[in-house]
Amino acid sequence: DPSKGFEYLYLDKVDYEQLQPSTVQARLVTVGGEDRYIIDAIIGEHQQSTKGGIGVENLQGSGLIAGETSRAYNETFTLSYITGRSVGIGAYLNRLGQRNIQMVSSPMILTGYSALNKLLGKNVYSSQDQLGGPQIMVPNGVTHQVVRDDREGMAAILDWLSFVPKDVRSLPPMHQPSAGDPWDRDVDFVPSKQPYDPRDFLRGTIGEDGSRLRGFFDTGSFIEYLEGWGQTVVIGRARLGGIPMGVIAVETRSVERFVPADPANPESSEVVEPQAGQVWFPDSAFKTAQALCDFNRAENLPVMVFANWRGFSGGTRDMYSEVLKYGAQIVDALVDYEHPIFVYIPPNGELRGGAWVVIDPSINPERMEMYADPESRGGILEPPGIVEVKYRAAQQVEAMHRLDDRIKELDAKIVKADGAEKKILEQELKARERNLLPLYTSVAVGFADLHDRTGRMKAKGVIR
Repeated sequence: DPSKGFEYLYLDKVDYEQLQPSTVQARLVTVGGEDRYIIDAIIGEHQQSTKGGIGVENLQGSGLIAGETSRAYNETFTLSYITGRSVGIGAYLNRLGQRNIQMVSSPMILTGYSALNKLLGKNVYSSQDQLGGPQIMVPNGVTHQVVRDDREGMAAILDWLSFVPKDVRSLPPMHQPSAGDPWDRDVDFVPSKQPYDPRDFLRGTIGEDGSRLRGFFDTGSFIEYLEGWGQTVVIGRARLGGIPMGVIAVETRSVERFVPADPANPESSEVVEPQAGQVWFPDSAFKTAQALCDFNRAENLPVMVFANWRGFSGGTRDMYSEVLKYGAQIVDALVDYEHPIFVYIPPNGELRGGAWVVIDPSINPERMEMYADPESRGGILEPPGIVEVKYRAAQQVEAMHRLDDRIKELDAKIVKADGAEKKILEQELKARERNLLPLYTSVAVGFADLHDRTGRMKAKGVIR
């Protein structure tokens, strides 16, 4: 009866004796006078069809490669170029080596879309790109750079290698700056108090009058990586006076984080999350820590951090998304850093609260130094926040009664008045307080701001 299935698989005596040892594991039984070798396991030794492995031995080999790749990232420079489909352990190896350049037509996947469709029992996915194309691997931080073809890919590899030392014990290669771009020239682009593109400060830009405004680094040397991930932070490599450097800067403009819908879940939908500039979110904090690890391991790069953060995003969603964990990883990366780190608060920039704490030079005093532009600010809270906590409206009104001559005069008259006259004087007093409150708040904010100036930072020894 075929509907009952089968009881076991077996070999007869003739077939069993023709097999090489270690081909199968079997036990002998006799059924109706016939010797049967019931197969308990297929080993497959000495068979042409199993040459190279057919199962767990392949997985063991993949584990060996994975372990070696992970160790290689810690011991030497690793860089992967994904020029074709990368599946399973191949995709893992790319991530274990950390640095990745991906061609647009070369997805990184764990399982092919056809196999996933069979697993789900319906045609949900239509291409490998939906699972691991650049539109997935760039926003999640696996891919550092995307190229269109192999020619562009080779150029990207050579550009990256131009920042890499010949071995792990050497310094990165220096390039002589051009005569028209000396190391001691001025930085023409000045960051404004309004949101701006930080890349203009790093690499320069064209002014409104058509003139060239040179940026902080050598002209044409800045290359951005991880551009589509954690967009409130800008990561790259550049040269300063010919010296290769890692670069960490801050996006001052608001950006949007896009989370795609999963075709396998009909109830899911696309999500667009706004992210404010000058704030570390979970993805951008992770990006900062990852960049520091990449710069430190085998690249041996000194790092320039353009610190312009107001703090970390600590809302419910971001705390759930592990912003605390990734912020701590920044400290871990700085503690382990073995090369110079220069933290610089740029013109009209500010560094506040927890954002200051995680990049303070006391974390790694032998490697880190902090500097600040005279027009920058630093402190626990922004001045309006300090005033809200330390010098609220009630305290400001008290100050009015001590300092304002008209209010003191009204106070004196109210003490002697009564009835309707007193009510009129009190109304006049309240009107005077309302009229003065914006001025006193402004003075209080200005007073609080004086505590955040570089003069105090220098006097307290927190900057050079």
